[in-house]
Amino acid sequence: MNLDNLHIEPDNSYHQPSTDPTSGIKAIVVVMTVLFMVFTSVLAIFFYDKKQKEGDVINASNAGNTNQGLVVATPTPTPIPAMSDMQNPLLYPATASCVATIGVIDDSLSPSSRGITQSVFGTEAIGTLSSFSRANPIQFYDPLYYAAVPGIFTFRGNNFRNCATFGYVSGVQGAPTLTQAWEFSGIGTRLASTMNFEWSGVAWTGQPLVIEWSAAERATRNLYPEKASKEGLTEVIVAALDGKIYFFDIDDGSFTRDPIDVGCSIKGTPALDPRGYPLIYVGQCDDNASDDNFGLYIYSLIDGQELYHCSGLDSRAYRANWGAFDSSPIIDAATDTLIWPGENGIIYTFTLNTQYVAGTGTISVNPEMVGYVYIYNDSQGAYMGIESSISVYGGYGYFVDNAHNLNCIDLNTMQMVWTFKLGDDSDLTPAIEEENGVPYLYVGTEVDEQGEVVGEYNGAAYIYKINGLTGEIVWQTSVPCYTYNGESSDSDQTGGCLGNPVIGKRRLSNLVFFSFSMTNGLTSGNRIVAFNKETGIEEWSYNMNIYSYSSPIDCYDEEGNGYIIIADSIGQIHIIDGATGTGSAIQISRLTGTSQETTSGIIFDASPVIFGNTLIIGSKSGSVFAVTIG
Repeated sequence: MNLDNLHIEPDNSYHQPSTDPTSGIKAIVVVMTVLFMVFTSVLAIFFYDKKQKEGDVINASNAGNTNQGLVVATPTPTPIPAMSDMQNPLLYPATASCVATIGVIDDSLSPSSRGITQSVFGTEAIGTLSSFSRANPIQFYDPLYYAAVPGIFTFRGNNFRNCATFGYVSGVQGAPTLTQAWEFSGIGTRLASTMNFEWSGVAWTGQPLVIEWSAAERATRNLYPEKASKEGLTEVIVAALDGKIYFFDIDDGSFTRDPIDVGCSIKGTPALDPRGYPLIYVGQCDDNASDDNFGLYIYSLIDGQELYHCSGLDSRAYRANWGAFDSSPIIDAATDTLIWPGENGIIYTFTLNTQYVAGTGTISVNPEMVGYVYIYNDSQGAYMGIESSISVYGGYGYFVDNAHNLNCIDLNTMQMVWTFKLGDDSDLTPAIEEENGVPYLYVGTEVDEQGEVVGEYNGAAYIYKINGLTGEIVWQTSVPCYTYNGESSDSDQTGGCLGNPVIGKRRLSNLVFFSFSMTNGLTSGNRIVAFNKETGIEEWSYNMNIYSYSSPIDCYDEEGNGYIIIADSIGQIHIIDGATGTGSAIQISRLTGTSQETTSGIIFDASPVIFGNTLIIGSKSGSVFAVTIG
């Protein structure tokens, strides 16, 4: 583990945030600035008083004179565009410009200092970096504009990966409560490719997707008749480890249409097309020893037919023997571009050439692929996979690879901009927030490779706030967590930071929230910690009795009060006041109201979504649950 120049104290105790070593100089500058401002204010008051007295004399001499000189008009503020019904009110108004450009990169963060080898290639022939420039430049903007229809379309909602909730929680009187609403218990199993275990239920990240269909769109989908005619139908889509994609009515959990059988296990979060086009993008986590079609798929949501497949068993990859796609893709609507990192270590981009006219009942894609592959001198090809989903600011993509690197890539030149060596492995997707025109990234690490022993040990999960234009640390801190190294990776029980961060909004806008698993021992203890965004100092923590891999999620009432919700590994769902850290939990039950009703065997690894007052989450027990927030 390379900790050079990171200002990290890698022991097993909690560390207060460390910052830029020039902070002492900055403090002196601040003090001098304050003294100067005070001095300037005193002078201004003196001269204003003098000028006011002179003005009184002038005004007296000009009594009756209608020509008093130039009139300075008060500037008219730029109006904020009205929010569309299609937009997420939690993201309104848009504040991010996404036009900032890369700054000066420190030598320690330069890809060339790591001895990078990188190349770009197309569908037909391998190209060169020097000759590549995207014909239609990718340019993402504020997350408010990511989707053109109501819903949640990718992991953590949008290109900033900062919101898996759509809309306010309405009608809440006082502290909100959680009530189990419905369950679908029919997700099956599928034998893994190793043939020694079965995949079951919904696992990490496994987030549901949600879309609200218009009447015209419902008429051209293969929905059941009663669902096609239902006004305001909101469809929940869950991809599962049994290899199927399920479709539910958010109101009662009933099927809206037949499942799509992909035929191979799905562990990550698929994506819907943010334009509202009837397309779903889904990746495999395992080939289940079925065939060589191990990779990614595009399906039509008009009739459930496969439109496109790309194998992840790519000879151009440094990890060419593994074709999984656990990351959740992102789509640039303006350029019709799909962006999708693979576990083979390649970042794929596809110009989709989508042909679709609403109401026609037909859709087609003809993807043209441009791929990017890289490796560093200090990395092994076997560790160049990418499980993290890519976050995008403007034309810059941010992702974490399995070699512990947080990377920034220019998606229009397909060249690495900067790279930062994290303190340990991480599968998290960086969350982005723009402050004063600068994008900042929040990311954390697991406790995975800090001990050379087989068995249980204690380590540190590292948390970072990173300047997205330079790769420099704004602040970093750590939380002690346990982990277990098995004799093989299949028997590892990893602790640390496995849930994605939550960037606070509304009355929680000064906070960022992280979840830490196994804080009290192996399989024991979970902490939700609220950190001050500016300083990295802990504001509060909420302690749980068991670990959790599921990502926390935030929701807000119409007054802006915010709440953090997280599910754990024994079927509990916790709701926490985001301002104070006080909270409670409910226990979810399977097969409620039947003779087989039970609370045993419920494990939440997957991440939830919230649409209005309804939370949806899948479990490893084979059930999808809905919980009402009220």
